[in-house]
Amino acid sequence: MSLRTALTRPARYGALAAGALPVLTFPGAGLAVLAWAALVPGLLLMRAAGTAREAAVRGWWFGAGFILTGMYWLIPSIGPALPLLAAVFGVLQAPVGLAAWWLLRGELTLRRSAAALVVVPAVWVSAEFARSWHALGGPWALLGASQWEHPAVLGLASVGGVWLVSGALVAVNTALTIVVLARELRLRLLAGATALAAVLAGPLAFAAQAAPASHGSASVALVQAGQTPDERARLEANVRITRSLAGDPVDLVVWGESSTTADLDRDTATLDRLAALSRSTGAQLLVGEDARKADGRISKDAVLVDPSGIVARYRKIRLVPFGEYIPLRSLLGWVAGVSAAAGENRAPGGSVHLLPVVGRDGRPLPVGTLICFESAFPDMSRTVARQGAGLIVYQSATSTFQSTWAPAQHASLGAIRAAETGRPVVQAALTGESVAYDAQGRRLARLTTGEAGALTVRLAPADPAARTWYVRWGDWVPLSALAVTAAAGATALVPRLRGRRRPGAPAAPPSDLPSARV
Repeated sequence: MSLRTALTRPARYGALAAGALPVLTFPGAGLAVLAWAALVPGLLLMRAAGTAREAAVRGWWFGAGFILTGMYWLIPSIGPALPLLAAVFGVLQAPVGLAAWWLLRGELTLRRSAAALVVVPAVWVSAEFARSWHALGGPWALLGASQWEHPAVLGLASVGGVWLVSGALVAVNTALTIVVLARELRLRLLAGATALAAVLAGPLAFAAQAAPASHGSASVALVQAGQTPDERARLEANVRITRSLAGDPVDLVVWGESSTTADLDRDTATLDRLAALSRSTGAQLLVGEDARKADGRISKDAVLVDPSGIVARYRKIRLVPFGEYIPLRSLLGWVAGVSAAAGENRAPGGSVHLLPVVGRDGRPLPVGTLICFESAFPDMSRTVARQGAGLIVYQSATSTFQSTWAPAQHASLGAIRAAETGRPVVQAALTGESVAYDAQGRRLARLTTGEAGALTVRLAPADPAARTWYVRWGDWVPLSALAVTAAAGATALVPRLRGRRRPGAPAAPPSDLPSARV
C-alpha cells in the first residue's frame, strides 16, 4: 500500500461515516437541532484533502454515506442495488467537496470565507435539486425537511420552499466550520453574524407574514385500516371503520393508498358498497384504487365517490422507482429477481388536477389529491395550490416499511408542503402514519404505525386565491443556487484554461484547481 493510499483511505472512510450524521436529524432519531452542525465534520474532511480530486472523492463518499443511511429501509425493495444507488447518487455531492476545498483550505482570508458562506450552500442546494429530479428517483431526505417540527423555521419554506431551509442550514454549518478554522477575529465575527442571521431568518419570516387566509371550515376523517392479511381484509377493515363514522358531521372521508384492488370502473358490486357508505355517512369518500384496468395495465388512482357513484379520479403520476416501476428495466430488471422490486411497471397518469369535493353543506371544497411518494415533490403541491386547492390530501401505504424510520419521515413531509403552500395538509395511510397539519405546518393530529381506526380533524381550508411567496415565485432558490454554482465553477476554471493557452506557461497540475485570488 502506498503512503498516499494509507493517508487518504481513512479520511474517505471518515467522510462515509460523516455522511450518516445528517440522517440523525430526520424522524426516527429526530435530532433536528443537529442539522445546524451535522455537516461540519464532513466539511472539515473535504477541505483538508491534499488535492481537488481527493476533495471531490471525499464529497462523493460523504454523499454515498448519506444515501446508504438515509434510505436503508429500501433494502427489502431493492436489496443489493442499494450500494449501487448510493455510489451513483453520492457523486452529486462531489462538487460540495470541491467547493469546501477550494474556499476553505489553507489559511483563510476574508474574501474566501465570505465566498464560502455563499457558494457552499449554493452547491449543496444544487446537488439536492439535481437529486430531486424524478428521472433520478425524486427527492427524499432533503436537509431542510429535518426542520418539519419547527413552524417558525419553516417560515423560510413559505418564501423559498424546502430549498431555502436547506440553504440556511448549510450556511450555518459552513459558518461553524469557518469559526473552527479561522485565526482572525474578523473572520469569526463574519461567520458568527452569518450563522445568527441564518438561524433568525425563519422566525423573522414567520412573524412577518400574516396567517394564511382561510375559507370556511371542513371536517375530514382519515381512515387507517392497519395491518391486514390480504386485500379483501383490507377493504373490509376500511368499510367497517367508515361505517363507524355514520352520524358524525364529516365532510370528506379519506382512505389510504391501495385501499381497494377492485377496478371501480368495472366492479359494480364494490362501487355500490362504496356509494352506500357515502350515503350512510353523508360524506364523499376518497378511496385508493390499485387495480388492473381494462387496458391490462395496473395503475394507482385516488377515486372520489358519492352516493351516485364515481365523481372524479386522479391517477398517480410520479411512480416510486423500483417499488412501482424499474428504471431501464431491460438493464436493471434483474433487481426484481433478488428483491421485492416491481414485477411490472405501473401505468402513470398524465396531469395534476383538483378533485371537486363538496361538503355536507353543499359548499365546494376543491382538493388537491396526490398519492404517497408524490408528497416529496414540492412542485406538485405548488401546482395544486396555484390551481386553487383549499386542502391538500395525500394517500399513502408504507406496509413494507412499518418497522423502519420511513413512515415517520414520510408523514413529516406534510408539514413542509403545508408551510410551502399555505394549505392544510392531511395524509391517510393504510398502515403507515396518518397525520394532519394546519396551513403553517403545525401538526394537529396523528395515528401511528401501530394504530388503526378513524382520525377526524377540523381544518380551515385556504382561500383558493391565497398564495405564499413560494407558490408565486416557484423554485427561485435552487435556480439561483445553480447560477451561483456555475459562476463559482467558471471563476475556478477560467484562470486554469487561460494558463494552459498562454505560450510557454507551465501546465497546471492535473489533480489540482488553481488557487483563486480571493
